[in-house]
Amino acid sequence: MKGMEKKLLPLLISIVSFHETIVVLAVQGSVSSRISSNPSMAAFSPGMQPGMEEHKKMDPSKKMLTAFIVACSSLGAIFSLLFCLWTCYKKNSLKPTKNGAKSLDVEKGIALAPFLGKFNSMGMVSKEDFASLRDYQTLEQSTNKFHQSNILGIGGFGCVYKAQFVDGSYAAVKKLDCSSHDAENEFQNEVDLLSKFKHSNIISLLDFSSHKDTRFIVYELMQNGPSHGSSLTWHRRMKIAMDIARGLEYLHEHVNPPVIHRDLKSSNILLDSDFNAKLSDFGLAVTVAAHNKSNLKLSGTLGYLAPEYLLDGKLTDKSDVYAFGIVLLELLLGRKPIEKLAPAQCISIVTWAMPKLTDKSQLPNIVDPVIKDTMDLKHLYQVAAVAVLCMQPEPSYRPLITDVLHLLIPLVPMELGGTLRVGQPIVP
Repeated sequence: MKGMEKKLLPLLISIVSFHETIVVLAVQGSVSSRISSNPSMAAFSPGMQPGMEEHKKMDPSKKMLTAFIVACSSLGAIFSLLFCLWTCYKKNSLKPTKNGAKSLDVEKGIALAPFLGKFNSMGMVSKEDFASLRDYQTLEQSTNKFHQSNILGIGGFGCVYKAQFVDGSYAAVKKLDCSSHDAENEFQNEVDLLSKFKHSNIISLLDFSSHKDTRFIVYELMQNGPSHGSSLTWHRRMKIAMDIARGLEYLHEHVNPPVIHRDLKSSNILLDSDFNAKLSDFGLAVTVAAHNKSNLKLSGTLGYLAPEYLLDGKLTDKSDVYAFGIVLLELLLGRKPIEKLAPAQCISIVTWAMPKLTDKSQLPNIVDPVIKDTMDLKHLYQVAAVAVLCMQPEPSYRPLITDVLHLLIPLVPMELGGTLRVGQPIVP
């Protein structure tokens, strides 16, 4: 920049000097015409010969006009040249340097600048963290134009599809209709958070994309889908509970600022080919810092919402612990959190099961028939006690998720990541 200024300054000085020379010459020409028209002055003018007077005789007013036109023309040309030089100078000053920020290399058909700009302005997504951007045509082709046969699940703002790419790899593609403000916010929130999470029990973000009012999030494909399934053994269920607790511990204790999932439920817990559980669907998740600064709209799934959040809007990490207790109860009993008894009558699993969970004589009779009599009763009572603690109406009585994890690890066989020693091989 300074080199450009040093080059321009001598050039500007020379141009101004040139203009002054032209003006002086024009004025001299005008004065000479006046001298030549006056015989008395011509006698004192060197280089003027009487014989030349008739030859160069011209009306003095015309000569003055000519001098004025020459001076104005040269001045206009100089101003035009100065303007061009100044324009070039400004353009060069606005060019980014090699060490400056580089623009995103976005593929064809992507229009993500608005929300990427928002992320970067908030310091949320760093260059090394966010996933690459996959174009709409690739996603459409990999899902067979989002064919119904490829649907893996249905959510509030769209569906999740199974995708197979040209290189033979598979993924899950969430297609969101973001014509509403809430849907757009959830999309931005999920992409932002998943771009920063690195944990074996958190779903991995592979790509994200945009096409008109539709947004796409591409995740790793979880072959065994949601965690609810009657074929799961007791040890597999304990492994799932341990994995969920580990994922929540990561959000509550190891992420800065801590994150509250806010929509923990069985359909948001996905299993891979080895039945490892991972938390998914972070559209409603909030950081503790953001929650303390603003009032959040009540969101989540009925049956998993903690009483203090449902009634008073008070949200803490203990709200996730309550939802974990409900999921643990589902694994234990094989029942849904809310079940219909009649067209206009429903019952909560908490209301139905709570008295029986603390009764050792009734507890073995209410567990899921698939796992009945397949576990050590001491372990059954311990898991029931953990569930009861997590579902306490008063948040302060609920344990931290770290304490829950420490209670579950001894119930999971070593082959599945726990510390329990078992004599026989674990059946998948």
